[in-house]
Amino acid sequence: MTGGTKRQKEMRKALRALLPRVPMADAEAILGLALASHLRHLPPSIALWQATASHIRHTLTSYDALLEEGYDRDAARFFVIDDMNRVLEDWGSARRITAEEDGQDPPD
Repeated sequence: MTGGTKRQKEMRKALRALLPRVPMADAEAILGLALASHLRHLPPSIALWQATASHIRHTLTSYDALLEEGYDRDAARFFVIDDMNRVLEDWGSARRITAEEDGQDPPD
């Protein structure tokens, strides 16, 4: 995870500050999401936060399973918010997802 464009370098620096203990595989996945073209208009810190929330929600919680069971997005997000915050805590993040903010997913 070295080299790259100025934005990529900024993202890596912001990722290390936001998630100091994130596993490498998760860090690479989050960076990939944060560098997606539809997030290019956002500042690196915001794109990174959205990518982090999306990655945790879809990869490390039961969110998608809840949707498949028929829960709506708001209900599914409610049920996984504590799990998401535990992951953030494990990764050393001082920031948490709140019910109001909910780390909104970037658009598909």
